[in-house]
Amino acid sequence: MKIRPTVQRALDAPLHAQDGDTRSAIVRLLLESGPVTASQVSAQLGLSAAGVRRHLDALIEAGDAQANAAAAWQQAGRGRPAKRYQLTAAGRAKLEHTYDDLASAAMRQLREIGGEQAIRQFARSRIDTILAGVDPVTSDRDEDVEAGAERVAEALSQAGYATTTSRVQGPIEGVQICQHHCPVSHVAAEFPELCDAEKAAMADLLGTHVQRLSTIVNGDVACTTHVPLSPVRA
Repeated sequence: MKIRPTVQRALDAPLHAQDGDTRSAIVRLLLESGPVTASQVSAQLGLSAAGVRRHLDALIEAGDAQANAAAAWQQAGRGRPAKRYQLTAAGRAKLEHTYDDLASAAMRQLREIGGEQAIRQFARSRIDTILAGVDPVTSDRDEDVEAGAERVAEALSQAGYATTTSRVQGPIEGVQICQHHCPVSHVAAEFPELCDAEKAAMADLLGTHVQRLSTIVNGDVACTTHVPLSPVRA
């Protein structure tokens, strides 16, 4: 897995700031890739296993992370299943949230002045601005749709959403766009129009129906959007 620039900058920090920056890098990795094992964190960040476990234990003690036993299908080989670590809701809440109280107050005022339609227009304008540099998909080829999903994910990551994509098989083959962080989740809890506008904008850019499978606002670990490929599109 390629280390994202935000994680790499933390690892390249001066030695006197190493401890705090290393923990920040681990937090960022849990945010973007969790649930992951301690050995995966060690390998991806180039850190010692002992050092990784020390930081993970500290995050758990602070209530910012949790360790869960791996599911049976996730275990490779014999022996005790490796624990998988991920951020808790409290850990994500400590990350930067843009807007929050000020944005909520502004949107309440906007609703009083212009009604629900004004909120919907604002929400769509906001996500359109974030995705302004993403070229729309103009064909129904699987590789083009997947590339379009990756462009959407990159634009969202640049806006603070820590977004990844993954190809999924099964009855509905497709690409999943996974937003591991939402900088406006506190506001979206009161104004779901923000989430609705994101979904609609993705569908318009990718030229296909998309489905939201989970959202941070509803208590899930990420906002996951499924983008079907050719079998369903046809």
